[in-house]
Amino acid sequence: MKLKFEGDYLNGLRNGKGKEYYSNGVLLFQGKYLNGLRKGNGKEYYINGELLFEGEYLNEKKMEKEKNMII
Repeated sequence: MKLKFEGDYLNGLRNGKGKEYYSNGVLLFQGKYLNGLRKGNGKEYYINGELLFEGEYLNEKKMEKEKNMII
């Protein structure tokens, strides 16, 4: 069995810095969580390890830096 999440929990929810993995063990996301949701700076990766997104998250949604809009 592969590790799916490495990080801190508070009241059963992901909180603080953490790493999330695909089922094959490749890194999917590295960043911060608040109440189980991605929030703050983070990096998301494709299953081949290539960077998909780097920036701000707000309640799991990616924020566009230039326009400060949710995508």
